[in-house]
Amino acid sequence: MELPEAFYLQTGEQDYEPTVAAVGPWAPELLHGGPPIALLSHAIRGFEPREELQIARLGVEILSPVPLAPCRVEVRMARPGRRVELVEARMSAGGREVLLARAWRLQREPGCVGAVPEPFEPPALPGPQAQQLFEGVGSFPYGEAIEWRFTRGGFASLGPATVWARPRIPLVRGQAESGLERLLLLLDSANGLSAELPVHSWSFVPVDLQLSLQREPRHPWLGIDARTTIDDAGVGTSHTTVFDADGAFGRSLHTLFIRPR
Repeated sequence: MELPEAFYLQTGEQDYEPTVAAVGPWAPELLHGGPPIALLSHAIRGFEPREELQIARLGVEILSPVPLAPCRVEVRMARPGRRVELVEARMSAGGREVLLARAWRLQREPGCVGAVPEPFEPPALPGPQAQQLFEGVGSFPYGEAIEWRFTRGGFASLGPATVWARPRIPLVRGQAESGLERLLLLLDSANGLSAELPVHSWSFVPVDLQLSLQREPRHPWLGIDARTTIDDAGVGTSHTTVFDADGAFGRSLHTLFIRPR
């Protein structure tokens, strides 16, 4: 397919319209989680910005599937502070609230403490690969809007996965995006990348996304190292280390509701 200019078009101060590039694999009227979650982060970054404060933790509650429909994003300061503050953003679409995000923005002061890096060695970035998506599901717009390069696992195999990826188009037409927004465009894919059950016969729906960061990503190519664990009662988690060419810089967690389709 020919990709749109971006995942979203801004139509008002708080209003956006998703393009077909944001559509996920399950229904043509539902979005993948990555673009709307990234849009919440974009709105938080633009709210009362201070250069020395950066998002160090982002928690997103997925209240409902996000429809392919115009949306509104409202942001407020939940807990102001000189060096630590909490910002909240809500997305409504299709007549209801669909996402709720809370972000801790912390003051960064380079050199104030000795670094203790994550003991993770990023794999080398492979060359271009055939873009094969989930077996039994077929192609879908969001999957085509990202370039994927696996070093372990893949869409066609079950189990842990390690992949380099980058969006092919911007988040919002005509607007600059941060490294965190580019990461969030990708990160909701972690539970699918590391699926332990066939996606055509099992549903493993994330109800949240929790991300903690030591720093923002610095490079265009971003890495996801993901593993899923499942309890026999139908609840699971996807654990992810996120990295770039300079090393790992954070971890994320999804909580999954799992049932047969």
